[in-house]
Amino acid sequence: MDAEAQVLLVKAGTGAALLAALALAAAGCRQAPQPQPQPVDPARHDRFFLWAGVPPPPAVARARELYILGGEVRRGGPVRMTPMRAGPPRVQTAAVWLTVRTERLDWDGRTWDAVRAMLARWRAAAGRLEGLQIDFDAATPGLDRYRAFLESVRRELPPGTRLSITGLMDWSANGDPAELARLAGLVDEVVIQTYQGRHTIPGYADWFRHIDTLPLIHKIALVEGGEWAPPPALARDRRFAGYVVFLLKPSRQPATQPVAGARGPRQP
Repeated sequence: MDAEAQVLLVKAGTGAALLAALALAAAGCRQAPQPQPQPVDPARHDRFFLWAGVPPPPAVARARELYILGGEVRRGGPVRMTPMRAGPPRVQTAAVWLTVRTERLDWDGRTWDAVRAMLARWRAAAGRLEGLQIDFDAATPGLDRYRAFLESVRRELPPGTRLSITGLMDWSANGDPAELARLAGLVDEVVIQTYQGRHTIPGYADWFRHIDTLPLIHKIALVEGGEWAPPPALARDRRFAGYVVFLLKPSRQPATQPVAGARGPRQP
């Protein structure tokens, strides 16, 4: 074989290899078909939010973790914690979080006395009291104010008490990375809410494009019966710690769709 023929063979081989590499790259760029959203079924989960007046479904009996509403701190009037249960839950197998729903951040000494007393009663009654959860709708632009409140929470909690908070989907899309990093040093986890009322917020996948960059251990709260399919970013999310299902009281009337823009975060 002369030199010219050898050069032609090399070029042909190089071209074939290049075409093969391009074909593999194109195949890799094709996204796998995304699963279709399915209704959230409590029977397929083992972590739950349980609010006052909601009858627990059979799945709660085998729950791994329960977030139980114990009290509320409401806006308007003197600051005080309103108990939401007649007594502490008696749960022997699941880990229990005492959830306090708050609409304000100006807690005073009496409020903290009530929270600590409730924690002590729940710890005595429950087999495994995991800690305190603060349920507050902290707007993304106000994370610095919320972080200052959580610093006071840490100071007031008994030593060794774990701290969970709820958060909005907007945090991972538009939150200040420095503020989110500071939160990571204060709380043990954040549970991100994906619903309004009885329905999943439309377009939730857009909010989760960068969920894998959120620097906190996080769970995702789904509403019972709401439509859900895992966003692609969850597959690479090392801090994702599972789902929590918000259980609903059975509705006797058809629920209406959420009003566009109601309690919604900014656009991602």
